Amino acid sequence: NTLMKCPGIIVSCARVRPRAMALRIRCSKCMDVRTVFGNSSVSGTGSRGGTTVGLGSSSPFAGFSLPTRCLGDNPQECGPQPYSVLPDDCIFVDQQTMKLQEAPEMVPTGEMPRSVLVAVERGLVDKAAPGTRVTVVAIASLFNSGGGGGGGAGAKRPNDGGGVRTTYLRVVGMEKESSTADSARFSPAEEEAFRQLSRRPDVYNILYRSIAPSISGSYTHDIKKAILCLLFSGTRKRLPDGMRLRGDINVLLLGDPSMAKSQFLKYATQVAPVGVYTSGKGSSAAGLTASVVRDARGEFYLEGGAMVLADGGIVAIDEFDKMRPADRVAIHEAMEQQTISVAKAGITTVLNSRSSVLAAANPVFGRYDELKSASENIDLMSTILSRFDLIFLVRDVRDEDRDRMICRHVMGVHIGNSRGAESGGGGFGGMGGTGVGDGNGEDDLMAAGMLGSDNIQQAANSTTGGNSYSAA
Repeated sequence: NTLMKCPGIIVSCARVRPRAMALRIRCSKCMDVRTVFGNSSVSGTGSRGGTTVGLGSSSPFAGFSLPTRCLGDNPQECGPQPYSVLPDDCIFVDQQTMKLQEAPEMVPTGEMPRSVLVAVERGLVDKAAPGTRVTVVAIASLFNSGGGGGGGAGAKRPNDGGGVRTTYLRVVGMEKESSTADSARFSPAEEEAFRQLSRRPDVYNILYRSIAPSISGSYTHDIKKAILCLLFSGTRKRLPDGMRLRGDINVLLLGDPSMAKSQFLKYATQVAPVGVYTSGKGSSAAGLTASVVRDARGEFYLEGGAMVLADGGIVAIDEFDKMRPADRVAIHEAMEQQTISVAKAGITTVLNSRSSVLAAANPVFGRYDELKSASENIDLMSTILSRFDLIFLVRDVRDEDRDRMICRHVMGVHIGNSRGAESGGGGFGGMGGTGVGDGNGEDDLMAAGMLGSDNIQQAANSTTGGNSYSAA
């Protein structure tokens, strides 16, 4: 009996069903009329009045128990089980069950996201579709999943005497979250850093150098600029004729192995307010878009996939070339129209998937073959390639001086990390003495302001002049 506030994301919704608050029953022999409430109490004979309104079962999943004998004047003449329900005189309210899951960005690495069953009633039904981020005010309670209120599933479960219970939340209030960015809160120091950064004419260069600063190389400059544009996204446009143009940017990184493609994907999902990372080899069409699942009671409910859960953020798909062609076709609509249409098992709906796609793939031969054309190296259909706004061919050029420079940079990052750990982490971004930027203290300060006020002083202290191993 305690109110609690629980934020999360709706991953599945069942159909709206009527739940009885009070049943009107009548004896088939003597026509004795009674009202049965949710606590199995029976009222006296009379017409339906105000005493039945608002009463009902204490649990949304509990059932009703009808009298086995007539409660009239002559119960012996009516026999056993004489009562039948009068549906037109009963009181019903709308009820819907949903599954609330913690946000993907809040799940620690290596752990499964936790979910809980929620029950909404009356005016709260059909307020949130799968993929909607909500904050619910509810009362935590238990119900016997193998009891009488469980429908057909209760007959299949062994009788445990009510010892095994299932947790659920009985919702009394629900609020939609427009986006994660709107709920962000910044300190005064961070707001001042944003204002200083907005006045800089080279703000674009400062920001793209802050993308994955530990990844070095001249080939990464354009990739970092593209990822920066993907994170900020564009502006959605609505034409006078009603047509909508998407503002999200889709980027494809295609090239040789060991070129930090997966690191870019991991970094983007960590920086983005809403980010979902998945691998093409272990993903299916239903897991990326949406699916219709049958529960233990035999009812169908809609469950959103990765692109639905990442609504308003980015979806990083690694090993994009390892996906089955049928699964790649399933995300065509989500990438261009930014919607997912579902028409299965009598459920017809359209879900929003307003997310940017950052994908990484390898050429058809594992490495880019310079003796073949680009179309022969890319084993992707033109229908999926047309959905990407920017496509980068990342090639591992065989050059001794270039490879030696990369080796020195990698060793410098590792040595800097070890020194930073020994001295208490005196560097920016966990890089020890390697500063971010080109040795300009203002640039480092502004880049630190983008990541938090606690890094401002660290960035100012870590600026030691031109560093040959700098990310820039």
